[in-house]
Amino acid sequence: MGVHGEEAMVFGRGTRMLAAGLIVAFMGFIGPSAPSAALFARPLPAEAVEDVVPNRVMTWNICNPCGESNLDRAAEIATYAPQVIGLQEACVRDVERIRSHLERFYGLAYHVEYGTVLRDWGRCGGLPWNPGAFGQAILSAAPMTDPVSVEYPDGGSEDRGYLAVTTTVGGQSVRIFNTHLAQRRQEAVRAAQTRVLAADVARHDRAIALGDFNAVPAAPELAGMWKLAADTDPRCHPSSSGDCAPTTDWQSKFDYVFLRGIVPLGHRVQPTAYSDHHLLHADLDMNGA
Repeated sequence: MGVHGEEAMVFGRGTRMLAAGLIVAFMGFIGPSAPSAALFARPLPAEAVEDVVPNRVMTWNICNPCGESNLDRAAEIATYAPQVIGLQEACVRDVERIRSHLERFYGLAYHVEYGTVLRDWGRCGGLPWNPGAFGQAILSAAPMTDPVSVEYPDGGSEDRGYLAVTTTVGGQSVRIFNTHLAQRRQEAVRAAQTRVLAADVARHDRAIALGDFNAVPAAPELAGMWKLAADTDPRCHPSSSGDCAPTTDWQSKFDYVFLRGIVPLGHRVQPTAYSDHHLLHADLDMNGA
């Protein structure tokens, strides 16, 4: 399902907010005997964008298993409506529902690619003989090509990897990498993982590498990424004087949008009640490098 057809473009903020508002009003009318509220979307805030922002990318570790509502996750994404969203700790079933809610309630249609690294009943539910798939996912308003899912040779305490696709941001073709590195206190494992990722990123003159790197900017294991790319926040760099906004509830910057051959225009770190990681989105100048 693409978002660039003329019909998809008619969904503005007013239409999306009106539809969600009518649903909420209907809930109040029919009372508590109605079906579960999980069937209903919440209205977007007044500052929500009107449609997909074509030069915006987002990264978000959605936290699994955390028992959060996929409708709430969809509303968080719809508020900022990026062209590309990289999700980590993503169960396929959750992403399918998020994607469906985005289109059904907010008029935002996205393509999807998955970077599954494990199948885990504890993480993603499902039947013991058919557990849910867990890993990375990329949603893109434009079609994606050449998807590559790589599992790191050593995932550390849990399998980890990255997903890469080619898609369109700001009207330009670009290679997107979405990764989740090993958990904290596994510095050597993350260093090896970064070497694998950086070798692939280095093959492209223009690339975006985003995700949960589980390391602060000055961590030695991120040195290979800093050699190739800059953070979307020009004030954030690996030196001790870098001014990097935290992206987690424990006030550490673990989430990045690394840019190679691309100029940042602006970014926002938005705390959310629906994950222990904040939403991080960046607006990019794809013609300014």
